[in-house]
Amino acid sequence: MTESTDWPAGVARHVLPRIDSTNAEALRLAATLSGPTWIMAREQTAGRGRRGRAWRNPQGNLAATLLIRPTGSPVDASLYSFVAALALHEALIAACGPAARVQIKWPNDVLLNGGKVAGILLESAGQGARVTALAIGIGVNLAAAPDPETLEPGATPPVSVLGETGHAVTADQFLDLLAPAFARWQAQLETWGFAPIRSAWLARAARLGQPVTARTGRDTRHGTFEGIDDSGALILTTPAGRETIPAADIHFHEA
Repeated sequence: MTESTDWPAGVARHVLPRIDSTNAEALRLAATLSGPTWIMAREQTAGRGRRGRAWRNPQGNLAATLLIRPTGSPVDASLYSFVAALALHEALIAACGPAARVQIKWPNDVLLNGGKVAGILLESAGQGARVTALAIGIGVNLAAAPDPETLEPGATPPVSVLGETGHAVTADQFLDLLAPAFARWQAQLETWGFAPIRSAWLARAARLGQPVTARTGRDTRHGTFEGIDDSGALILTTPAGRETIPAADIHFHEA
């Protein structure tokens, strides 16, 4: 594993033995934090994923949240999901080695050798149309993957870093890789805007140009995954034409 010693300047780090949810704790503490803060839990008892789903966190995995204070609208804040995905991709390559096949799955997952190894959940607090605190929650299956039978039908099979590569990586070691990677990609977003983030994300995207199914909760669309637009929405070419989908669950077709 590539070691990292360049913890980002001005970013705090809190490690808790046990907590319900690192996102929930980050938002509870938001008013008392003086700057960007990573909150990591050794044990998380009520982790959650998108759409209120439970996020299971076996012992030895990473459960961490970065609390930041972005400027801009909720749409601007949502772009940090792509920053997190790129940071995860970089940290996983450093942890697993260059032979590992790491890809990003829209909207908020990272894959290792085709299986889900990490997930991202953004939650925010704000006033009106302004986001005042953003919790960027990240879970990584370092030591163990959840039982596939506990997942909903069609979900991407979970994998772990240890199971796929044989590399034993602790949560502390992984956070040492993730935090500086996030800071580098965050600086790109805040300096140059979303365009370079979008390009880098597309270069690492899973199933780009291939058939996928998008389920929005109201309907199901089948089409070709063409990319993402400048707001991060999915671009899907269907028999009815080109569509832009801001939020959905994506399911891959069997290769």
